[in-house]
Amino acid sequence: MNHKAIDTLEFNKIRNQLMAFAASNLGKERIENLFPSTNYEEVIRLQEETDEAATVIRLKGHVPLGGIFNILPAIKRSEIGGMLHVDELVQIASSIRASRQLKKYLEEVTDEENLPILTEFHENMNPPYELERSISSSISENGEVLDSASEKLRTLRTQMRTFEARVREKLESIIRSSSAQKMLSDAIITIRNDRFVIPVKQEYRTHFGGMVHDQSSSGQTLFIEPQPVVQLNNELHQAKIKEQLEIERILTELSKETAAYSEELKVLVETLRELDFMFAKAKYGAAMKATKPAINKEGRIRLFKARHPFIPKEEVVANDIELGTDFTTIVITGPNTGGKTVTLKTLGLITLMAQAGLHIPAQDGSEVAVFQSIFADIGDEQSIEQSLSTFSSHMVNIVEILNHVDFKSLVLFDELGAGTDPQEGAALAMAILDEVHNRGARVIATTHYPELKAYGYNREGVTNASVEFDVETLSPTYRLLIGVPGRSNAFEISKRLGLSDRIIERAKSQIHEETNKVDNMIASLEERTKLAETEEKEAREYLKLAEKIHADLQKAMVDYYEKKDELYEKARLEAKSIIKHAEHEADEIIKRLRQLQLQKSVEIKEHELIEAKKRLEEAVPKSKNKTSIPTDKKEVHQFQPGDEVKVISFDQKGHLIEKVNDHEWQVQIGILKMKVNEKDLEIIHSKPKVEPKPITTIKGKEYHVGLELDLRGERFEDALVKVEKYIDDALLAGYPRVSIIHGKGTGALRTGVQNYLKKHRQVKSFHFGSANEGGTGVTVVEFK
Repeated sequence: MNHKAIDTLEFNKIRNQLMAFAASNLGKERIENLFPSTNYEEVIRLQEETDEAATVIRLKGHVPLGGIFNILPAIKRSEIGGMLHVDELVQIASSIRASRQLKKYLEEVTDEENLPILTEFHENMNPPYELERSISSSISENGEVLDSASEKLRTLRTQMRTFEARVREKLESIIRSSSAQKMLSDAIITIRNDRFVIPVKQEYRTHFGGMVHDQSSSGQTLFIEPQPVVQLNNELHQAKIKEQLEIERILTELSKETAAYSEELKVLVETLRELDFMFAKAKYGAAMKATKPAINKEGRIRLFKARHPFIPKEEVVANDIELGTDFTTIVITGPNTGGKTVTLKTLGLITLMAQAGLHIPAQDGSEVAVFQSIFADIGDEQSIEQSLSTFSSHMVNIVEILNHVDFKSLVLFDELGAGTDPQEGAALAMAILDEVHNRGARVIATTHYPELKAYGYNREGVTNASVEFDVETLSPTYRLLIGVPGRSNAFEISKRLGLSDRIIERAKSQIHEETNKVDNMIASLEERTKLAETEEKEAREYLKLAEKIHADLQKAMVDYYEKKDELYEKARLEAKSIIKHAEHEADEIIKRLRQLQLQKSVEIKEHELIEAKKRLEEAVPKSKNKTSIPTDKKEVHQFQPGDEVKVISFDQKGHLIEKVNDHEWQVQIGILKMKVNEKDLEIIHSKPKVEPKPITTIKGKEYHVGLELDLRGERFEDALVKVEKYIDDALLAGYPRVSIIHGKGTGALRTGVQNYLKKHRQVKSFHFGSANEGGTGVTVVEFK
């Protein structure tokens, strides 16, 4: 990877922004060494790491990463037998505690979601709880060695408190005495050289005896340790020395225990470093509303609504950029009005971010390639130190690029060939582009030379582009127009600024006729490109809406069939139960009659019994395993593709498309296609109805009325004719409601359609579609 290009594209600013999201110095150190990878598998892994961390943040909102420190220096000192400071031991215990909490958190998260990378990190984390417990039981979080660290330390500190209390008691008796009041500068007890003293005026220094430890800046006050407390202070001092020796012994033991866990701690530190780095990347991506790009190694770039990461979101203009599919070189032409260099830097920086494992500021579905080298010749390269002009400095850089560029490279040229004679510069620019393009590199170059407009038309794999300019506001819009070369706006700008029409016309007369034709052609291309982009956006929205409706309908059909089968089975079992009960009752009746006959109480002949049972059997409903099939016998019809049929279970008309298997047909009902059992079909017409083609047609099949009428693109008068015909056909088809798509536009077509509907006798009501139906671009009609 070319370091100069990384500096030119200001990747260091990305590092600085990312560092703000790290929770520890470990993560910040990892970010400081962040560098784009050129290994395809590694880039995939880095992107997956960021994506898993982003998933966790999206679901949980917070990750417990507090209390983590870089304890590697302390671990190394413990390994060579050094005694660790209390602060170092506190950081070790804090890091172990934090890793335990993080391990528990990851265990819960990975149980809920499929996160293989985080699962791997979770399994690698083995915090040495015994070491944490040993440190925490001996040292407080404030770095104080606790009395409980050892029995000897507890005894020594008890003695120290006793000695200190006796010293204070003795000194307080001295300063409270009336004779001492006038000898003291202040009636307080203070400490000098770790010994308790009192402030005595200079002239009374010999009154108390003892030792002088300090004096005030003026020399009028001496801090004296009176003779009566010298021995007590000595005993206290000796106890403090013993305390310090015991503390050092405790710290040495804890340091040895740390060394025993050094390998586990090193693995833990590296795991915490990577986890902090992962979640910092994810937080950074969430802050800039970034997305995970698809990664390829074929040199293909497709960015949707890409934004420069350093420009505020409310100001940046998002652009679609495509490279490496139909064309591998883009030449952005046009005057120096801004926007061209931003496009170069946006593409270069986004590529570097993706290869560093960062999500990119672009919409979902964007794709970025992994390049082995990225070269950038951007900005004013003038070198005063080397006595080089702008052109010479650029050329030195370009020569270096040409020495290393290949088919795995991305090359960014800003104002190629500038700084010299225009004709020579344009010729040189085309020659350089030819060389780089022929080597198979992916190239984006900007230039203000008009000669390069023809370059994109005359070479395969090369296309023109420009940055849109708003003549009304005299400023660029920063929208990239791929396929449209830039054109000069000098005349329009001059006119807006007040230059005389006479001068402008004279200037135009100096321009070659062919140049004017080219400018007019470019203006037409710009207008058509805008229209195409608008229509494509609308088409995508309608496609998404149609796909959602289709999916919802399919699901509803599946649910219906499942419920229908369930109800049929339940009804069959209930009917079977009723039948059995009725047959049982009939047998009981016959049995009773026979008993009566045997008892001679009633004279009943045998044939009368048989006839009675027959009548009972006929009165009982019989079990039928068949589902909803008409009871009337009908003539068996051999169905053929194109037959108009009625689906009995839906009570809807449709037509046969093709036979799926021996018993099922694919049937078109409105906009739906579904498989229907042959037993659930009833023939209406053996052949599709053939009608002369009408002047206006309804979208869909010629012999069937669709549920929607699409009027977009129609002239006003033709549209109303279609609406009238469609409403009549929909009423004949028995539809309860239909939708008329008229689009938003100026609103004239919408108003005309709704005025017609107001006057129609069979229209019950109408309203705009819901948000997922098209909003104000669709009118939903309810019939009476």
